[in-house]
Parts: sequence; C-alpha cells; structure tokens
Amino acid sequence: MRNAIILAAGKGTRMVSEHCKTMHELLGEPIIGHIYDNLRLAGVERIVAVVGYKAGEVKDYLGDKVEYVLQQPQNGSGDAVKKAEVLSKEEGKTLIVNGDCPLIQPETYEGVFKTAEDADLCVMSTVMPDPSGYGRIIRKPNGDFAAIKEDKDCDQDEKQLKEINAGIYCVDNQLLWQYLPELTDDNAQHEFYITQLVEIFNQHGKKVNTYVAGDYEEMIGINNRMMLADAAKWLKYQVNLKLMRSGVTIIDPERTYLSKDTQIGMDTTIYPNVITEGKVKIGKNCKITANSYLKNVEIGDDCVIDSSELTDTIVGNETTIGPDSHLRNGCKIGDKVRIGNFVELKNTSFGYNTKCAHLTYVGDSTVGAHVNFGCGVVTVNYDGKNKFHTVIDDGAFIGSNVNIIAPVHIGTKALLAAGSTITSDVEAGDMGIARNRQEIKKGYGDKYLNK
Repeated sequence: MRNAIILAAGKGTRMVSEHCKTMHELLGEPIIGHIYDNLRLAGVERIVAVVGYKAGEVKDYLGDKVEYVLQQPQNGSGDAVKKAEVLSKEEGKTLIVNGDCPLIQPETYEGVFKTAEDADLCVMSTVMPDPSGYGRIIRKPNGDFAAIKEDKDCDQDEKQLKEINAGIYCVDNQLLWQYLPELTDDNAQHEFYITQLVEIFNQHGKKVNTYVAGDYEEMIGINNRMMLADAAKWLKYQVNLKLMRSGVTIIDPERTYLSKDTQIGMDTTIYPNVITEGKVKIGKNCKITANSYLKNVEIGDDCVIDSSELTDTIVGNETTIGPDSHLRNGCKIGDKVRIGNFVELKNTSFGYNTKCAHLTYVGDSTVGAHVNFGCGVVTVNYDGKNKFHTVIDDGAFIGSNVNIIAPVHIGTKALLAAGSTITSDVEAGDMGIARNRQEIKKGYGDKYLNK
C-alpha cells in the first residue's frame, strides 16, 4: 500500500499573508491542491495532511479527500511526522512530502517509489547550482549515502556540496514508526528533523538509498512571492510544452496561462493572454483569441471564442462566441450557435443554430433551435427575491429592445415585436406586441430646440 504524509503546518511568514502558505494559488489552484493531485496520480491510496496555522483553510479546500492531524506548536519536520500516528498500523511504503513543493510530478513520485522497493528508506535528492539554504546530501568516501545535514549545521566544506535534499522520503511504514522515537533535537534549531532518519536507519543496518531527480527546478520549495512566481513560470512552461507537443498552436507561450487540467485538441490555436482555470476541455481546430478567460468549460470542435469569459459552461461544435461576451453558471450552448459582442448568458441553454448577435442578457432560460435575438434584449428573471425561468421554443424571433418578464413561455415561431415588454405567454405562430403607438407632435422638435 502507498501512503503519504503532507507536511503543511507552517505559517509561511515570508509570504506576508493572512493565508497559510499552502493555500496560495499556482495557475489557479492552491499549492496543496497540486501536491494532492500529483500524489493521487502516483497511486497513493491514503494521505494524511499535517496542518497547523489556518488549518481550516486547508480542510475547507481538500474536504474529506485526506485525513488531518494537528501540529501545534511547530517543532520541526520530525515532530510533524510523529503527529500522523493514524498511519502507524499500515503496511507498505509511506511518502513524506513538504507542503510547499507543488511542482514535483507524478512520474517523479513514481520514480521514488520504484527506487524504494530495494531499500528501507529512499531519499530524493537533486543537484542544484546554488544549494544555499538547502540540506546537503553527505556521502561516504565510496559514494554511499551517509546522512543529510541542514544548511545551518554544515561546515564550510559541506556548504560547497551541490547535491541537496529535496525533502521527499519514501520509507517502510512499519520501520518509520519503529525508529521515529529515536529522533533528537541536538541541532542549531533544537527541533526534530526527519532528516535524522538517515543516520538512524544506517545505525540499525537498514538499507538506505537515494533517487536523484533530473530537473532541480521541479524541487523548488515556495517560501515567498518571488518563488511562487518562479514556480508558476516553470509549471506554465511544462503545461504549454505538453500541449504544443500534442498538436496545439500557442502563439506566445510566455503570455499564455493554462491550468494543468486543460485538455486541447490538435490544430487549435491559443492566442496571447488566454487564461484557463480548473478543468477545461477544448476540441479540435478551435480558435481562442486574446484575453479570453475559461474556467471549468467544455468546448467542442471548430469553435471560436473571441476575447470572452466562460465559466461552468458547455459549448457544442462550430459555435462562435464574442467578442466580449460572458457566459456563466451552467450554460449549455448547442452546435452552430452565434453569440456576438457584449452578450451575457447565465444558467441558459441555446439550441442548434440560435443567434444572439449583441448587447443582450439572457438568464435562467431554455432557448430552442433557430431562435434569433435582436439587439438589446433582456430576460427579466429576478423580482428581488426569486429567480424565474423563461422558455423560448424553436424558430422564435425576438425583436430588438424586447424585455421578457419571466416566467414566460414563447411558442414555436412566435414573433416578439421590437420595443415590447412581454409579461404573458405568446403561443406558437403568434406575435406579441406590448408598446404604445407612436405619436407625432407637429413642429415640437423645432420648438424644443429653439427655446
């Protein structure tokens, strides 16, 4: 069985924030969310999060996906691991990870687990050009792994070593709980460090090895806002690179911000300053133009999203949206739909080949196929207390500047005259008109302008 302990109790003082460090966002997802996702993808079955400062934030986000234990006060990584005693009866391997290292990929975790199959304790390391601040890997003259020393405890020779501790440990779970009581606080900080397990395991004749990760940037721990920005840059590059290798054109990868849960079909073009968050799926041969924002959206093939914002929305094939439109709260848009400039849809479905060209709001509505909306149409769906639904059947024609006061049912091929305020149902094939007749006052224009 694969278990994991996430050490997420620290405050993160250098972030200068009211939030705990692990809840700061990286490409639209909290740091600890990235860690959780990657652990699950690596086959970890049981996860315990060691929380402390602002523990409620972590619990609210992850919910019942993980188990929680509290570390207060914080007295080092070794003390944090001791708090996860709920795992003490488990068999198999336990992965110990830092809650501020969100970039470690599932493949890397998998490499640690595989390497740990031949050892009682496996430590992940990497070679870093500037190892300042990191614990060093101490090796014996023959190259065997001997110990880990925190940066503060290293002498001048040890500080020159480039191989650092990445803060990831994979250990036989039963041996972990057997030897944890032997940790001491005999160090500069007088804290219990999990790194001491290396020495303890060696003393007991247990097999200790290392997994040397290839990309040191993947091991970046986030301690301040600059490091958060660096991490985002690295992750953004990885996400964009993967998509481009799969046949997606990203015109300017440096200015494109796609979530790691974004899927895009081949021959789709992504313009600069596009942002995706959450789970986003875009089909083949689409065009997503500059400054579009997509969150939890599914888009079909051959679509154009032109500088628009879509949230919690499903879009069919061969549909065009924008520029400057806003779709939100569970919209479902069919095939070959046209939604033009400055249109807002909320909790609304559009059927096949329906057109809504510009300057219109449609909320809480079910709209059929081949419906045409003129300019300036509003579905008035809220009376100050309750929301009401509008139904517009196939082939209806909604004239410009029509107000539809929900709840209203507009029948098949019904016509609503421009400038009308519709308060009652209009049956199939009928015309609804609700406006005063035009009145002409002879000479009043001249009189008004010349007064």
